Amino acid sequence: MIFDLEKLLSGNRRALAKAITLVESKLDTHRVEAQHILEQVLPHSGNSIRIGITGVPGVGKSTFIEAFGLYLIAQGKRVAVLAVDPSSPIAGGSILGDKTRMEELSRREEAFIRPSPSEGALGGVAQKTRETMLLCEAAGYDVILVETVGVGQSEYQVAGMVDFFMVLMLPGGGDELQGIKKGIMELADALVINKADGDSERLATLTRQQYTSAMNLLRHTSFWTPQVMTCSALKNINIDAVWGMLVDYQIKARQKGAFDAKRAQQNRDWMHQLVNEMLHLKLSQNTEVQQLMPTLEAGVESHRLTAYAAAQQILEKL
Repeated sequence: MIFDLEKLLSGNRRALAKAITLVESKLDTHRVEAQHILEQVLPHSGNSIRIGITGVPGVGKSTFIEAFGLYLIAQGKRVAVLAVDPSSPIAGGSILGDKTRMEELSRREEAFIRPSPSEGALGGVAQKTRETMLLCEAAGYDVILVETVGVGQSEYQVAGMVDFFMVLMLPGGGDELQGIKKGIMELADALVINKADGDSERLATLTRQQYTSAMNLLRHTSFWTPQVMTCSALKNINIDAVWGMLVDYQIKARQKGAFDAKRAQQNRDWMHQLVNEMLHLKLSQNTEVQQLMPTLEAGVESHRLTAYAAAQQILEKL
């Protein structure tokens, strides 16, 4: 596949989509070409703010992202939305319906929406999301929004690849507050209570107070105190305040040197993760390992061999 790098760097959406397709491909030839492109775009990346957005089903993630994206475009920003859809565990397919849910945003020239299947990746984040973010940055997108499947302990994966991690909540504390895992609360840079309009407005204010108290009980060692705020994506209320908070975060993070330090740490973690994945792949493709595996598994199952001893024998085949 002949790829025009200059088109990508000039912000051509078709060239960007083509590059992402190469990154997501499982073909070895495409993988090699994708890595070559990524090496070339690396000096042109890193100029955006990456925002992870998660929340329980029905919280209005797509509605919020569309309202937020349109607001950012009005501020002169170019916005990329990487929406990760849940893959079917049976057929392996995914719904990929975000373009229909963000109809107005998808029509805007300044926006790029890329739904990609999660393929069972940890945290509901497509395995290639990190590389896709680099391509979007190289194509000149100022704000990258990563919409994830839902709330769970595995959202650590999301927080590990973005600058700011936002959890959308519904009005009505109490039971829902109990249902949120403490890990998510500790990861969140902000809790944003959506649907704070009409009859729910008063409830949303009460919920905000409850969440603020709950957040204060957690220890946050960072320079940033996680914010709790309300908004209505449907009525466009407080969307500007959410962006104001993100700008404030970015300024403080850069002043403290925390912004670049966090990205550097994320890159190191990513490298270690890839090393583990590549080692696992190399082992699974090793003919000697494939032949030895059934014997070792039988030995471990029948208590004739310890799991450690079996693992040692496998590693010796590398």
